[in-house]
Formats: sequence, C-alpha cells, structure tokens
Amino acid sequence: MLVLSTIVPPKSIQTDMAVKFPNIDFCYQEDLETDKLSEAEVLITYGEDLENQYIRKASRLKWIMVMSAGLEKMPFDAIIERDILVTNARGIHKIPMAEYTFAMVLLYEKKGRLLLENERNEKWDRDVKVGELNGKTMLILGTGAIGGEIARMAKAFNMKTVGVNRSGNPTEYIDRIIQENALIPALSQADYLISILPSTHETKGFLQEEHFKAMKNSAVFVNIGRGDIVDEDVLLSALAKQEIAHAILDVFNPEPLAKGHPFWKMDNVTVTSHLSSRSYEYLPRAFQIFEQNLSSYLEGKSSLVNIVDPEKGY
Repeated sequence: MLVLSTIVPPKSIQTDMAVKFPNIDFCYQEDLETDKLSEAEVLITYGEDLENQYIRKASRLKWIMVMSAGLEKMPFDAIIERDILVTNARGIHKIPMAEYTFAMVLLYEKKGRLLLENERNEKWDRDVKVGELNGKTMLILGTGAIGGEIARMAKAFNMKTVGVNRSGNPTEYIDRIIQENALIPALSQADYLISILPSTHETKGFLQEEHFKAMKNSAVFVNIGRGDIVDEDVLLSALAKQEIAHAILDVFNPEPLAKGHPFWKMDNVTVTSHLSSRSYEYLPRAFQIFEQNLSSYLEGKSSLVNIVDPEKGY
C-alpha cells in the first residue's frame, strides 16, 4: 500500500510512522505532480492542494486524510462520485485556538497595547483603566471541541457561558445552550461574541446588521472560524457606528488581508494572520489521529474517527 503525503513532517514523525507500519510505503512530497499519485491508496493533505484533476488521476485512491478541520476547498463532487472516504483532524485545534482566544481577550481587557506603548515610551501611568473577565458573559457560536475548550477556560475566569448549536444539546462548561432563533435576544447580554463557525452554505453571511445592532456597545467580537461568516462592510459599519467596542479578527474573506485595508489601521480592531490554530504540536497531534485511523483502516474496522460527510462538507 502506498500512502502519499503532500505534508512533509519532521524526520521524527516519518521515522515513527515507518517503524509502526513497516509494510506500508510512505511517500512525502509537497505537491501532487507525481507519478506516485496514480499508485496511492491513501492521501494525506491539508486539502487546499486538491483539485478534480488530481482525484481523477488517483485511480487507486480510497481514503483522503485532511490534516485540518477546514474543508471548504475540497473537490467534494469528484470525491462523492468515486465514493472516497474522507477524514479530517477535527479536535487538534482546540488547545491552541482556546489559548489564542484568551491571549487576545486578555490583551484587550488588560489594555495590553497601551501598556506596551507606555513601556516603549518609558511612561509611568498607574491610571490606565483595565477591566476583568470575572462575571462577564461569553457567547460562543459553535460548541464543538474548540468551543467546549474555550468554555472550559472561561469558567476558570468565572465567566458566564452561552453556546449556540443546531441540536440544542447541552455541552459541558456551557451554562446555557440556545439555538439560532434565540440568538438576537442573547446577544444583548454578551460581553464577548466568539465565532468558531466553519465556512459552509449555512454559515456564509450568518452575522448580519441586526446581530451587531443587538449587541452591547461595549461588546467585543472575536472571529477565529472563517472570514465569510460576516460581510466585511457589515462589520466595518458596526465598528464605525460604535455598535460594538472592538473586533479581534484572525480570519478574513479573502485572505491574506490586503495591504491598505481599513482593518489594519483601526484602533478598535486587532488583526492577526490566521494563526490561532498554529502550534509546534499541530503536526504531531494530526499524525496521531492519522495513525489511529490507519490502524483501524488496515484492520478493516469501521471505527475511524473524524469521518467527513462529503454531502454536507463537514
């Protein structure tokens, strides 16, 4: 069996995989322009390099392991036609993304920008008015692994937590679960709105003008999911009208955020470069999931984790 990976992991991971699966031929190279593609039964990829033409060339392909959670660029039509199994690395992002969320939220709450500026200017100012997370409400759009980890950390700060999901099922560390039809009333109580929503047909443009108008003018919007959850003109308008106090944005539509874009210079916006999920532990965790699934796959078991429904795109 040939496993083709367009992700070239550290040598330590390559060695580990070779030792644990001595009967499998692993090929690591950064693109799909290779004769090996036609021989591969399993493909490891971030998903962004896949196109219909590659699916057609991969005549023996049975399983695609996507080493990310985002799947919006996957050629699902060709995958459905061939009935190819797709799994992803859902769940590995929860620790870095939750830590990023609180790093940014605390930077805002404790006036981190101003404190660093004062340090650079050698300015001693004990009148900086810093806030607290204690007792504040965090409303989380998406209560999966990442949302659950954010809620767990929020509880360490004695915050109130509200979660939005489709099922209405309770989630640990979230005080109250609501569904979409109850979102606008809940927004009026939120101090922080955290979006972890993926990019799907249902989520594009999910947040509209009415949602920002319903929020406290002291509220902060944090987007670590996908940039197309809100049209940037809607968000720019809400910030200009001071319907919210601040936006912390790690994702944009399109990316990268263009030079000269208003977000870069706005005092009430914090911009980062789609890195909330980044960590030195990213690939080791992703390959642990692949290793678990490969063992099941070789044994003919149906107990693979993180199976993706190509019809739904997640």
